[in-house]
Amino acid sequence: MDRAQQQAFRVRLCQLREELQELEKLSADAGKPVQLDQSMVGRLSRIDAMQGAQMAQEATRRRQRQLSGIVTALARIDSGDYGYCTLCDEDIAIGRLDIDPTYSLCIRCAEQSI
Repeated sequence: MDRAQQQAFRVRLCQLREELQELEKLSADAGKPVQLDQSMVGRLSRIDAMQGAQMAQEATRRRQRQLSGIVTALARIDSGDYGYCTLCDEDIAIGRLDIDPTYSLCIRCAEQSI
């Protein structure tokens, strides 16, 4: 992978990081406990509220995991290791990185690790 491709991926990763950080700010209420006062809402409404809170917490976990992958990918660009599989040291296909620039495994190693 040449420097221009690495820079393009760096820009894309930084944009993705900014978007995820903005989503984190917007969804700060996801960690708030669900109001369970029975006099306020019916049983189904409470179940819906609890399910919504669980979904919001899972979305937050996914965003945090993706942010961690972005930080790792940016560090790999800085070290010159970006675009190479962390297990076998072979090139990761550009098409694979286009799908998700945080991938650190080639297709063969990813399939074997499942």
